[in-house]
Amino acid sequence: MSALQQGDRIVIRGRTVETSDRHGEIIEVKGADGQPPYRVRFDDGHESIVFPGGDFSVEKAPGT
Repeated sequence: MSALQQGDRIVIRGRTVETSDRHGEIIEVKGADGQPPYRVRFDDGHESIVFPGGDFSVEKAPGT
């Protein structure tokens, strides 16, 4: 995965049929050179520190 930056949007796919995808925005990159962990504000307002796994995809911020 390429380095991420503040403003990039993420999607964490639900792992089961009953679990919906979670969408959010990276508000802080805590690792060196755009690497994890990331502080993410999810669309429901919840914030969390995220270490991406295989269920993670990214929409790069405009202009990057």
